[in-house]
Amino acid sequence: MPTQAEIYNTEGDKYEALITREDYQGNILKSLREITTLENRFVLDLGAGTGRLACLIAPHVSHVRAFDISEEMLRVCREKLTASGLTNWQVEAADHRQLPVDDKSADLVLSGWSLSYLAVWNPETARTELDIWLGEMKRVLRPNSCIVLFESLGTGNESPIKLKHLQDFYPWLDEVGFQNKCIRTDYKFESLEEAEYLSRFFFGDELGDQVKENNWVILPECTGVWWVEMQG
Repeated sequence: MPTQAEIYNTEGDKYEALITREDYQGNILKSLREITTLENRFVLDLGAGTGRLACLIAPHVSHVRAFDISEEMLRVCREKLTASGLTNWQVEAADHRQLPVDDKSADLVLSGWSLSYLAVWNPETARTELDIWLGEMKRVLRPNSCIVLFESLGTGNESPIKLKHLQDFYPWLDEVGFQNKCIRTDYKFESLEEAEYLSRFFFGDELGDQVKENNWVILPECTGVWWVEMQG
């Protein structure tokens, strides 16, 4: 089974097939609007992947710049945004610790299911990498702007759980002042066969077996939303 890092570098279309099934109830956009205004905002989407958040907000914001380190993910992101007919976007490869963005130029930073990898992929220097990222956010954001993060609190769970591999990430968010809440972003698949195939592809055999055993055409997913306002 490929690692998630390998999937991000090689399996853009299959990954897109999975994430288009998530949040069939529309809770991501609803939760964003409860936290901050989208209209007339210049937005950075960091770790944009195939454009889940960028495509969701593009019809509502002034401009969105989507960044990711994977050209394969960005290939799909560009295709989707081009097909939307919108022109208020840019898609670029960049590490979100060092962005090709002017100082104090953005109004809102979004990052979905991405920032935590700084801790997961750099276990020995997790706090340092996260602090570098936060410093970069302070550089690119205008005063009194907002950061909103999304991260999993359990796939296949009806109630939120803190994932073991993110044990160094959650406390850091609290320490630097993020508020948080939990939403449901359940996956709704077209068939049990699709649910099992795509779940097994990304999450592994254990969850694939659960999907099959529970006949989960709707796969429960708890998602944490963290946000903080950057003071001027």
